[in-house]
Amino acid sequence: MAKDNKNLNKKPKVNPYWIYGIIIAIFISIQLFSGGFGGSTGMQINPSQFIEYLDKGEVSKVEIVNKREARVYLTKEAQKLEVHKKSKPNTILPSVTPIPNYKFEFGDLQNFEKDIRKSIDDNNLSTVVEYETEQNVWGDLLITILPFILIVAVWIFIMRRMSSGGGGGAGGQIFNIGKSKAKLFDEKSDTKTSFKDVAGLEGAKEEVQEIVDFLKFPEKYTSLGGKIPKGALLVGPPGTGKTLLAKAVAGEAKVPFFSLSGSDFVEMFVGVGASRVRDLFKQAKEKSPSIIFIDEIDAIGRARGKNNFSGSNDERENTLNQLLTEMDGFGTNTNVIVLAATNRADVLDSALMRAGRFDRQIYVDLPDVRERKEIFEVHLRPLKKEETLDVDFLAKQTPGFSGADIANVCNEAALIAARKGKKAVNKQDFLDAVDRIIGGLEKKNKIITPEEKRAVAFHEAGHATISWMLEHAAPLVKVTIVPRGRSLGAAWYLPEERLIVRPEQMLDEMCAALGGRAAEQVIFGKISTGALSDLEKVTKQARAMVTIYGLSEKVGNLTYYDSSGQSEYGFTKPYSEQTAELIDKEISDIIEKQYERAVKLLEENKDKLTELAEVLLDKEVIFKDNLEIIFGKRAFDKEETAVEEEE
Repeated sequence: MAKDNKNLNKKPKVNPYWIYGIIIAIFISIQLFSGGFGGSTGMQINPSQFIEYLDKGEVSKVEIVNKREARVYLTKEAQKLEVHKKSKPNTILPSVTPIPNYKFEFGDLQNFEKDIRKSIDDNNLSTVVEYETEQNVWGDLLITILPFILIVAVWIFIMRRMSSGGGGGAGGQIFNIGKSKAKLFDEKSDTKTSFKDVAGLEGAKEEVQEIVDFLKFPEKYTSLGGKIPKGALLVGPPGTGKTLLAKAVAGEAKVPFFSLSGSDFVEMFVGVGASRVRDLFKQAKEKSPSIIFIDEIDAIGRARGKNNFSGSNDERENTLNQLLTEMDGFGTNTNVIVLAATNRADVLDSALMRAGRFDRQIYVDLPDVRERKEIFEVHLRPLKKEETLDVDFLAKQTPGFSGADIANVCNEAALIAARKGKKAVNKQDFLDAVDRIIGGLEKKNKIITPEEKRAVAFHEAGHATISWMLEHAAPLVKVTIVPRGRSLGAAWYLPEERLIVRPEQMLDEMCAALGGRAAEQVIFGKISTGALSDLEKVTKQARAMVTIYGLSEKVGNLTYYDSSGQSEYGFTKPYSEQTAELIDKEISDIIEKQYERAVKLLEENKDKLTELAEVLLDKEVIFKDNLEIIFGKRAFDKEETAVEEEE
């Protein structure tokens, strides 16, 4: 019985297409009975043919329409004639109005009427002449009501767009401008990155992996009374793999993953940023457990100033306030973890960094030699490389390189090998790629005089000699006087990767850096501008020794370094004028003392310096073997990793 009631309650739904069909049927019926669709409207002829038929008495009626067209109706006898058989109307549908046999357009109406009257009078005909004015009622009506139809259609479209929810994908529409622009990845998406693709970064990977575990197995952690962290901030230099880690989380976590950039919240309209933050967290909460990833969060998370110079309504601050509220306000979002990445953690607001919002900061540092080897192995997978390629050697040749730099080296090496027509990428291609990335493009057409070339050769030989003879200086692997980028020469060193640096190590490095200028002084008795980059490096090192690391006896154990970065915007120095003079004098003394030391060493080994420079002038590129032939084995050799220094 209940089932019968249900069937009775089910009323047929009115389909809008039925209404459209009824309107079209009515329109066709009106046209049909008015002769609009009656088939053919007459065969086309010319006026002279018409006069010929009229003279023969074969025309029963002539209809003049709108003073420019004539429709000809033949007599019944004439329609039976062979010549007029083709003029018989081929009706597709029945019509209530008669259909003409012929039609044609004429020129002047008066002349046409005169010809008809003359023919009728001469041949004593009973032909009827009628006049008719036709109007396209439906066409005129359509033109009249079309603007109103368009206005109503646009209004309905706008109303529907306003009422539709639309997710982040509709954020570009004018009525959905407050919607989040976050891209949603789920387990069915094509996100293929996993933790296997993230080489190195073991500590950071562990922390991030734990966040995935929080969402997969929350009871494992909450059973002991612990709470799932609200957020994790990935901090580190550019190119170290922060975004890659987030991609791996998206690939590994079997939960919805919302990804967007900090700048996606910024818009020209007031209140849009805060609205997008609300919508983002609303979507994430609906799909919880979920992860939100905000890349480059410093775009909206900068520290809020006490003085608002931009006016009473700062859009960026409103967005940040909303983000702070959503992350840890009264309406706490359960099982929604926020991941963020930035390389400028020092500018972020302290309220954003506190526990309860970003509970943990994960520092993603530049990879060491072991991690670089792992990163190389990941990026070498798709390359056709020689089987004998030594990955350890490549890792040692790239100190200070980030993951992005290593990816670039691998790609550049493949392009260089392809350019040379090789079937596989070899060791030399990788060395050329590192040269290309650090030094710049080789300038084969750069005009350099023999005198300048000789000066560059002695300059580079000076660096090589000093670095070979000092214990803590980075020994040299390769020297070139082939111009690259803005440099006229370059040298490859093998620095030891240290976590702490002692004063004697810094002083030896400074002495080696000044070896180029010292060589010019010893050989030519005059110096040049070629030592600019050396002097810049040495001055920075000496200033760091005195003002940051407290390694100067006269200044003492003081540092003027501010880790918060706020001192950059201050108008006063944190020391007196007298101390400033002392710092300047101490920096100058350190540099001059190392310069004199370099000059003395080169004067003692002037013959070997000259021999090395002559070999460099001859070959343009020399290696560690050439130095060993001239200077003998280096007494302080250690396990080496290479870096390039430009002049």
